[in-house]
Amino acid sequence: MTAPPENPDPHVDDVALRFRAGDEVALREAYDSYGRAVLHLATSMLANRADAEDVTQATFVAAWLGRDTFDPAKGSLIGWLLGIGRRKVIDRMRASARETRVVETVRQLPEPTPTGPDPDRVVDRLVIADELSRLPDDQRRMLELAFYDDLTHQQIATVTGVPLGTVKSHIRRGMASLKRRWEVDGAAPGPRPAGLSGAR
Repeated sequence: MTAPPENPDPHVDDVALRFRAGDEVALREAYDSYGRAVLHLATSMLANRADAEDVTQATFVAAWLGRDTFDPAKGSLIGWLLGIGRRKVIDRMRASARETRVVETVRQLPEPTPTGPDPDRVVDRLVIADELSRLPDDQRRMLELAFYDDLTHQQIATVTGVPLGTVKSHIRRGMASLKRRWEVDGAAPGPRPAGLSGAR
């Protein structure tokens, strides 16, 4: 006699359904149950533990904000979360590659000469690149997406899974830090370098 199919864990189904319905307790239960699995995925693909922890947090933020797109009938909550986690890992890897390209570009800047680029512009770029490297990771990433990729605040929120208000806050604080450095270094008054006034 064939054994009846094993019933799924009713607790898991309950958490998934409540999660999709916007139950904050279910969010906490999902994080407690599946956070380690998402972190394991991130650490297996990223060399930096801090990046993996950031990806884990971003995964749950994106999942919570996009919970309406989760369909328990099509798959498990953990499978859905791991899918989001993989995309977040790829985003972080691309961001790291972009940061590396920025560093290499700065290193390859030519020495200013009387017939070369405007020395003031070269210095401005170096000051900005140096200050960006000193910003907290979140602020630096938001500014790079705004200035180098020319994304709007809403687009940054969509790409990163970070709430729009948090994106604006990171950019505002990052801009304030750049402005303070600009003033402390005694930069000559005049137009800002391209990009400094373009965050939106």
